[in-house]
Amino acid sequence: MNEIYEGRWIARLDEPFVVLLIGMRINKLWHVHRWLPLVFQMGRMLRELSTNRAKGFLSGQTWFGRTTVLIQYWRSMEDLEHYATIKHPNRTPAWLSFYEAVEATDSVGAYHELYAIEQGRYDNSFINMPRTLLSSVAPICAVGGPNGISEASLSRPSPLRGPAPRFWGF
Repeated sequence: MNEIYEGRWIARLDEPFVVLLIGMRINKLWHVHRWLPLVFQMGRMLRELSTNRAKGFLSGQTWFGRTTVLIQYWRSMEDLEHYATIKHPNRTPAWLSFYEAVEATDSVGAYHELYAIEQGRYDNSFINMPRTLLSSVAPICAVGGPNGISEASLSRPSPLRGPAPRFWGF
């Protein structure tokens, strides 16, 4: 489950995909009665996604703290929109309650960002880590070594503009 992949690895999907960043921030820690129910509602929605595997949901990971971050990978915008608009036994009541609670108080905030990623228009790598984020949903390949892709094939110009992971020496 948490196997460490030694050396340098990359993850590649051969089709477009969508990345959803969604979460909440506890603004007033002492207002536990305002934010704790929202944490439970978010948990219900995540369980619903993971147990029913909504069409198009590839995977997701969550980091908890004062600011909670959920990073989800979806096959397409259409699949995500379908999930967001149809009625699910856990998502719809939890989402409506969550939304109403966030609007009713400044004790907690919520956010989301949504990105449509075109095939070949992204970059990633991981070194000496378990599979996480994109590598948890995409095929992975070692860089270098007898069975890996060559460093030379990675030295082609990146299709990305601006700082990409290669910029930091990965």
